[in-house]
Amino acid sequence: MTTLAAHRRVPPLGGLNTTLLGLELRRLLRNRRTMIITLVMPVVFFLIFGLNPSYSGESAGNGNVSAYVMISMALYGAMIATTSGGAMVSVERASGWSRQLRLTPLSPGVYILVKVLVAMTLGLAAVGVVYLVGAFTSVHMDTSLWFTTALITWLGSAVFAAFGLFMGYLLPSENVMQILGPGLAVLGFAGGLFMPLQDGSVWASIAQFMPTYGLSQLVHAPLTGDAMQWTWAVNVAVWLAIFVGGAVWRFQRDTERV
Repeated sequence: MTTLAAHRRVPPLGGLNTTLLGLELRRLLRNRRTMIITLVMPVVFFLIFGLNPSYSGESAGNGNVSAYVMISMALYGAMIATTSGGAMVSVERASGWSRQLRLTPLSPGVYILVKVLVAMTLGLAAVGVVYLVGAFTSVHMDTSLWFTTALITWLGSAVFAAFGLFMGYLLPSENVMQILGPGLAVLGFAGGLFMPLQDGSVWASIAQFMPTYGLSQLVHAPLTGDAMQWTWAVNVAVWLAIFVGGAVWRFQRDTERV
């Protein structure tokens, strides 16, 4: 007996297409609270803390303190953006949308890939907005560093796209962003994103184990002129592996219940 499943054809690329990407992106953009937190709040923080005349013009390696704060706020915005994009799976699971998608030829891997691509697109917008505002203020750093630091910030935020996916499958939809929002702020402080860590301090030792630490060091190093350390890359790689592994694990558990 021939079943419907036997006749269902798998589309090219597992169902990945620009229409699906556009739909997912529009769904995210319609969330006004997410847009405000992602695109507006980091800019406001930059204007408050990055343009303080008492220290903003001081040297910070290959630029000034305003540039240091701008990079920090861009990374923070990208973290919020990519986490929010990944965590959308929680709402979709609760509404039954993800279950409906599994009845289509769309492959599970492509579904996850679409979430990551949408999250990274929003992360790119977050970085771009902060850098655009910085370009019209007192930010000063070498010309090449504008591109270098922005690229590292954006690519590095993929760690938090995976984090958002993991949390989206782990936490209930009604609580996911209420938990993740303050949680990202805590991780930012704990990892030294908002202020330089004092070498040799207890807090600096603890910060090295935070998922924000390695990324924060990598994005600021081109500006400050600090020598790149392999431990920073290891920190990023380990946390990325943890979050990706957690997301895959929870996704498989979720699929088994369908």
